[in-house]
Amino acid sequence: MADVFLSTKQVAEFLDVNEKMVYTLISEKGLPATKITGKWKFPQRLVEKWLEKHIINNPSPRGDVTASGLLVFAGSNDLLLERTFALFNRSHKDYLAVFANVGSMGGINALNKGFCHVAASHLMQEDGSEYNFQFVPEKFGGDPPAVINFAMREQGIVVAKGNPLKIQGIKDLGKSGVRIVNRPLGTGTRLLFDSELKNAGIKPEKLKGYNHECRSHLEVALEIAAGNADAGLAIRPASNLLGMGFIPLRWERFDLLVGRDRFFDKGVQSFLGLLQEPEFRKIAEKLGGYSLDICGKIVYPQPVRRSKE
Repeated sequence: MADVFLSTKQVAEFLDVNEKMVYTLISEKGLPATKITGKWKFPQRLVEKWLEKHIINNPSPRGDVTASGLLVFAGSNDLLLERTFALFNRSHKDYLAVFANVGSMGGINALNKGFCHVAASHLMQEDGSEYNFQFVPEKFGGDPPAVINFAMREQGIVVAKGNPLKIQGIKDLGKSGVRIVNRPLGTGTRLLFDSELKNAGIKPEKLKGYNHECRSHLEVALEIAAGNADAGLAIRPASNLLGMGFIPLRWERFDLLVGRDRFFDKGVQSFLGLLQEPEFRKIAEKLGGYSLDICGKIVYPQPVRRSKE
């Protein structure tokens, strides 16, 4: 039986909430959703499963994403990842990849609870030296997922074309009159931004627009292009698409996390195999701001090096 997809209005009626609350449930509670078609769509079967898992005293401790042909991703937003879903769905007719944009931490939580097959994450560790590794043992204990690199990508400050306010770095965001746009709590970009502010000695509450949040990198760039903000953290591809200014901050590792029980599933392996295809690499090159040097490599758990006797 084919999966039935609900519109935002329909899922709001099904859950008996207003439509704005639906977006909050996607972001904060892991409501399964996809935006591949340009509009939010909700797999009815997964919404029903999600609702069951939120019933008080529900005896089942773990989710179930066993629908044949359905490949569920959850976590951080990324432009190349979105286009890879479209490429996968075109080239693998027996599968449908869907995505819940719930932020890096939301994706890790969803994977831990069995609500998805793959989590997408770029959570920077407190010391800034690594990504994602610190959070794997914290969430999964003795049964950690495999961490596969999807891409390295460039994070920075998006500004209006020509950089009229002459913003050169994080410290300039604290200047009087500068309006920023932010990302939600639980996203890797928000974690990076808060870390950069702390290092620069800037108190978040002093920034105009700190609580002005956008759900994706592209939405950040669109807000700045529309004149609703002057600057915000996002990846370079979002800036490139709109011809905006960009002040680079750092390259980060954007990873896919897959549970051991799902790693060798045919759908998961088909998706990972796509990362080596020329068409995928052409898409990354066209977007700009990506490096695929370690794309597709397992970066955690790292292999044990045996000492020579």
